[in-house]
Amino acid sequence: MIIRRKKLFSKTPDKIKPFPIKVYLTAVGILAVCGILVSIYLFVSHYRVYTDIGYSSFCAISKAINCDTVSQSPYSIFIGIPVSIWGILGYILLLVTLFLSFNPKSQKISNLPTLFMTAMVFSAMSIFLGAVSAFKIHSYCLMCVVTYAINFILLYMIWLIKQRFEKKTWGALAKENFVFWKQNRNKAFRFYSPIILIILLLIVFLPDYWNITATDSGRQDIKTGITEDGDPWIGAETPELTIIEYSDYMCFQCKKMHFFLRNLITRYPNKIRLVHRHYPMDQKYNPVLKEDLHPGSGVLSLIAVYAARENKFWAVNDYLYDYSVNKAIYLRQIAEGSGLHLDHLKTGIHAPEIIKKLKKDILSGMKANIIGTPSYIIDKKLYAGQIPPEILKSLE
Repeated sequence: MIIRRKKLFSKTPDKIKPFPIKVYLTAVGILAVCGILVSIYLFVSHYRVYTDIGYSSFCAISKAINCDTVSQSPYSIFIGIPVSIWGILGYILLLVTLFLSFNPKSQKISNLPTLFMTAMVFSAMSIFLGAVSAFKIHSYCLMCVVTYAINFILLYMIWLIKQRFEKKTWGALAKENFVFWKQNRNKAFRFYSPIILIILLLIVFLPDYWNITATDSGRQDIKTGITEDGDPWIGAETPELTIIEYSDYMCFQCKKMHFFLRNLITRYPNKIRLVHRHYPMDQKYNPVLKEDLHPGSGVLSLIAVYAARENKFWAVNDYLYDYSVNKAIYLRQIAEGSGLHLDHLKTGIHAPEIIKKLKKDILSGMKANIIGTPSYIIDKKLYAGQIPPEILKSLE
């Protein structure tokens, strides 16, 4: 008698059953919450970059990977609101849409196309912002890249939900989606109108903390002058504290520290004197550099040196730190903004005595062992990057 063995794999295995739809929706929700948390960090970092003189984010790793560099660029603001805040609102919008979509009784999503299109917009913005970082800013924000990853995973997860739980075509789902919004327009208004209201309030009332300016401009009681060495100064005629700054007009930290000190002079006009010297991180003018960090900053320094000769230094100085200057027509903009004669400015920056003064500043910086900007000399001591708080507290 022959006993036939049962074939273990004679039957086609059943299809793998997907997890319940709630698992996928929970994953989408968790991703959106993660996006909110990362965006909150990015906003706090953006705020501190402009308002905290000693702040540096953990992802300021190199020239190519630097969250601070991205925050400092004008591309970090859109319609008067930081991009990070737009991210927070966008993820909240997605969570609200997710909440309105799911029907617990039928265990179905009523407006899957809306969720998918929202994720598509997020992903498209990720590609756009990534391109801006690559071709305009030339630096990447590590935490921004995290949000890009979240956005692409969100897009994939929503597409996966459609593949696992919906047999209808996108066209048929779009028609159902339209009917859903038509039937629930009042409910949608209640949930979405607060978000729209928040956006409008932010546009109108959010302080533009990213516009760093001096509060002493135009004040007659703030004295200015030229030292015996030919350096422009502002502040006290008989100061308790003299700060010599070595600065580069293309250096963001230089700008932040310079206007911080200028605003400090507004508070203590009879105690502080700020003396300005030029130290452009431009290989064309600064021989100590091994890398051309800020090409073109040497020309900006020459403009400032010429303006000092024409008694227009502080007006031009403030203008040179302004990011709104258009590089293509900056000479005309500076001349119009400061009252300098354009033709004289064009020729004056190439005058031998102007170039000589810039070289003198750079040479004095080299003798002081300055290797970066901003740098400060106080009582013959060199401080790089920022001034110790205890020195400034002595003014109080």
